[in-house]
Amino acid sequence: MTTVYTAASMSLDGYIAGPGDTGFEHLFKWYDNGDIEVQTTHPELTTHLTAASAEYVRGIIDGTGSLVVGRRLFDSTGGWGGEHPMGVPVVVVTHSVPDGWPREDAPFTFGTDGIEGAIEQAKSLAGDKAVGVNGGTIARQCLDAGLLDEIRIDLVPVLLGGGTAFFDELQVAPVVLQGPISVVEGTDVTHLRYRVRR
Repeated sequence: MTTVYTAASMSLDGYIAGPGDTGFEHLFKWYDNGDIEVQTTHPELTTHLTAASAEYVRGIIDGTGSLVVGRRLFDSTGGWGGEHPMGVPVVVVTHSVPDGWPREDAPFTFGTDGIEGAIEQAKSLAGDKAVGVNGGTIARQCLDAGLLDEIRIDLVPVLLGGGTAFFDELQVAPVVLQGPISVVEGTDVTHLRYRVRR
């Protein structure tokens, strides 16, 4: 059975972005605080991690077969120039397909029939690997629909005092998690994995 997970760098007070989309220099500091290079399909996004974080991140990259993202993330990244940094197929949840898409040279599918359909498409693309869900809104929709199996948090020792919560306005709260499945202590980050209890 394909695992559907979401992951994010999060402050100790629960935010994945600070007020006005700030605070990223704190949330992602751990991406460049080590000596081990982890490359992506985009050389400019190469990270330098500590040994513990590098092993954790490589596990995520190697174990992910496809992604589901929201239209806002797709638009804000310019469709990652036609290829996601993880080098996997991406299903974009949207009400309408953007102009110029889909393209034969880019592994993007546009799911216009809601989150359930997007997850099914992503599972078929993932093979025997996991499906990653990116973006707080999409993760919340998956959780509300009972489609999310695992939550991975890169917990950063900073208090942002407000901003964008990882899970905001849940319809099914409270959600009880099992675990942690794993705890990896990096430098300036603790990598946590929890299973969603059905």
